[in-house]
Parts: sequence; C-alpha cells; structure tokens
Amino acid sequence: MAAIDTSQRVQLLRPTAVNSILAEVKQLQSQGRKLISLMRGEPDFRTPPHIVEAAERALRNGRTGYPDNRGEPALREAVAEKLLRDNGLGYDPGREILITTGATFGIHAAFTALLNPGDEVILPEPVYDAYHSPVLLAGGAVRAVAARIHKGRFTLDAAAIDAACTERTRVLLLNTPWNPTGTVFTASELAAIGEIVTRRNLVLVADEIYEAITYGAPHISPAALSPELRARTVVLNSFSKTYAMTGWRIGYCAAPAEVIQAMFLVLQQSSRGPATFVQDAGVAALRGPRDCVAAMREEYARRRRLVCERLTGLAGCRVLAPEGGFFAMADVTPQGQTSNEVRRRLLHEHGVVVIHGSAYGAAGENTLRISFAGGGETLAQGLERLRGAFEAIR
Repeated sequence: MAAIDTSQRVQLLRPTAVNSILAEVKQLQSQGRKLISLMRGEPDFRTPPHIVEAAERALRNGRTGYPDNRGEPALREAVAEKLLRDNGLGYDPGREILITTGATFGIHAAFTALLNPGDEVILPEPVYDAYHSPVLLAGGAVRAVAARIHKGRFTLDAAAIDAACTERTRVLLLNTPWNPTGTVFTASELAAIGEIVTRRNLVLVADEIYEAITYGAPHISPAALSPELRARTVVLNSFSKTYAMTGWRIGYCAAPAEVIQAMFLVLQQSSRGPATFVQDAGVAALRGPRDCVAAMREEYARRRRLVCERLTGLAGCRVLAPEGGFFAMADVTPQGQTSNEVRRRLLHEHGVVVIHGSAYGAAGENTLRISFAGGGETLAQGLERLRGAFEAIR
C-alpha cells in the first residue's frame, strides 16, 4: 500500500525542543533511569481556589453550551478592565478583544491574519522555538536578529532590528518578559524598538504571558508607550503563568478592531474558543483577589535566589539572573562544547534535564535554560546534580 504524502507545509515544521528532549527522557526512564527535570515551563502551583470554585459554580449552573465565538462578553469586559488597570491600555471589549484557546492559538491567529506569502517576521534570538511554526504555516519567513549578553543580561540592539528589515518585513515579535532569556525590556529599549515599528510601518506582536512574574524590573506593555504604537500592536496574553492555569487553555488578544476582526475570522474556522465555564473562571481570575499572584511571585523570587546561589562560583558556568519569568540562562562557554553536547552530558551522565540554548536559535549557543517553575525537592536535588556535574566536567 502506497504511503500517503503529507503537505509541503507540514514538512517545514519541526518538533519543539521540549518534545524532542522528552523523547530522550522517556527512553532513559524506560531503562530505569531516575531523572530530575529542570526543563518545563509549567508552574507547580495549584490553580487558586476561587478560580476553581467559579468553574464548578458555572458547571452546576449549566454553563456548558457553545461560548460566544469572540469570547464571552463578561470575560472580554474583564480583560478590558485588567488592561486598563494593570497596563494603562484602553480597549473596546466589543471590538478590540478576542478570547483564544491559550496564547498559542492567539499567536497562530495573529500570524495567519497578518501575513501574506513571503512576508517576513523578525524574531529576536534566542527565542521560544514554538514561534517559528505559526510563521511558516501562515506562509511567512523568519528573519532572526541575534541578541547578545551585556552586563549579565541578554540585550537586543534596535539598530540590528532596523538593519534586518527588508521591503518584505511585516511583523516584529517581542516577548517581554523574554523566554528563555529572562530579560524584561525597559521603557527606553521598548521606545527604540517602537520607533522602528512605526517608522517602518510594521506590526508589533507583543507576547506578555510572563508579565506578572518580574523581580524588580517592571513589566511595560509596548502598546502603552504611545497612541501610534498602540495602533500597530497586537497584545497577546494568557492565564497559564499568572494564575497557574496551564491546562485550562485560555488566553486573550487585544488590538485595533480591524486586526481583531481578521483574527476572529481565523479563529471561527478552527475553534469555538475556550469552554464557557472556563471563561467564567477567567472572569473570576481577573476580578478576584490578587494575593495569590503575589504569593506565587514571591515564591518564584525565592527559587530564583536559590538557583543563583547554588550555581554561582562554579567553573565553566555563569548564571544570568533573570529579570522576569521562571527560567535562568547559564553561560557555559568555558566548557568548550556545544550547548547540546553539554545538555546531553548532563542528561545521560548526571540525570538532570535542561534545555540547550541553541534550541532557541544560534544566539542561544553556549547557554543552557534552567527552569525553576517547579520547586521543592525537585529543584533542590536538580541544582545539586547540576553542581556535581559542573564540578565533574571541570
């Protein structure tokens, strides 16, 4: 029987770094290896009780039918309230906000709505590798702009972005706080980037899912810098990181009405959106108490300090203290091996799972991404294994 050929579009895609490494991990675990993972970006906190109770209440009240395809009106209104309260951004909940099945679908809808075949999307590197596939599926092309490590943080040169633009450049994607680097862009950095976006008539897709997890450096939404930049920005966010709701699959987008309408056309072909009772839980999250968010942020800050303390002073490993998010990048340039070679040695010889920086683009080479989304004994034992490994490798 002849094999069925898949589309050329699908053949452009590649597994994400996490899925590729998970395949290695499962193979070793099937051999009886006991591994400790410092890889995943999934909070180990339970979803706050008042959010769970709101979903249960909605289920009991029969909120199980089709949702409004744009998102339930109450949730869109709550998102508009949140954006005004936390980010200083005013959006019309009826025309400028769209509820999506996680920020992942928001990214897909944005690129599909914005890109024509051959249009270019500028991605700073190192960058979350799952951004590439939606660009390719939409017929676009990726143009990478390399960041560099300066004074202990990854920085992005606005002049390099400007130089990378061509007549086909359509979109710049910016993630702040920035996965995997931990950088939180400052107002001056965002202003310099925003000037390029407006001057070159680009669209800025701003992924802000880590906005609630910062350590002193405040999160600034680029769209809040000026009316001109707001008019050219698509804001993406979700409930996954802020409220420990990764499995709930609920996110939102805010943008000028014409862009939201185009994204809505994409969405209605492929999704009904999050379940109605899940959206009711989202309303409770946005309008409910904020002490749960503050408590999670404080615990992440404690874990961040632990990572920096335990990995400081090791030969061949320099930790870059993140300004936001729950990943720390470790510069392992002195090892004299590729980041993937170092990662594989850590996995196979020392039983600790991390991600190699080159998985996030060439600019991530010579680094490793270490997650502290999980804490407790997993983090403590993982850091001990890393210390022992770097001492042994040295």
